[in-house]
Amino acid sequence: MQLAPVAGHIGAEVLGIDLTQDISEATATFLRQALDDRLVLFLRDQSLDLPTLKRATTVFGPLLRVPYVKPSPEDADVIAVLKEADEVRIGVFGGDWHSDFSFLEAPPGGSLLYGEDIPTYGGDTLWSNQILAYETLPDDLRSIVDGRGAIHTGGPYGRQNAPDATVATSRSIGISRGNSDADREVLHPAVRQHPTSGRRALFVNPIYTRRLEGMSESESRPILERLYAHATRPELTCRFRWTPGSLAIWDNRSTMHYAINDYDGQRRLLYRTTFAGERPV
Repeated sequence: MQLAPVAGHIGAEVLGIDLTQDISEATATFLRQALDDRLVLFLRDQSLDLPTLKRATTVFGPLLRVPYVKPSPEDADVIAVLKEADEVRIGVFGGDWHSDFSFLEAPPGGSLLYGEDIPTYGGDTLWSNQILAYETLPDDLRSIVDGRGAIHTGGPYGRQNAPDATVATSRSIGISRGNSDADREVLHPAVRQHPTSGRRALFVNPIYTRRLEGMSESESRPILERLYAHATRPELTCRFRWTPGSLAIWDNRSTMHYAINDYDGQRRLLYRTTFAGERPV
């Protein structure tokens, strides 16, 4: 088992592991430590069915069923992330920088995403290291976020901030809109501590963070925009080119990610599972 970094500060390819085989405790320990160290892991040339994908997910934590997104008809613990070739000039699931479902009381610990049907070009995914984002914050921004909370809401899934009805969205992935439960506000620390590594990470994102504690949305906006610009600088990121049979595993506590929407006219299908996290502290 080996790790080959794919970028300077985040991401590594895992070599020498076949997830179709039994996962020993030594392999599981290696993968968990590798995820703590590199935040995103990539495995290629895997041949995973959904039960095998779910088994791999439980290496990192209990399976979590996420709200507002319709599961795959094949398995309620799996989301089919699908965009058909004839769905053009529309948004994609995850098409902005975000940390998954940060508006939950206990947001996901992380996710696994497996490439099934991949475009010949385009459709890459970006991740950004939010530990390093925090560690390299300018002093004035650090003084604002240290010890301060941020308010998250379900935004796109709720009534108050749902996309306009005229905005085209994919019919291939079922997303529930207009749910008043998604409009509830949840307070999380703007900087959270990782439960195993102990390192601190910036924990705000453009999709779900509404404002900073003690500030209005208008007061928060310029500060959040500076934070997002800092947190997604190229040197903090890695970019993954999907191939059929490739798998990404990421730590949702310490990263943001972004699905690039540049493959109109091509079909893209991936299967995603999620493992549970804890309330941020």
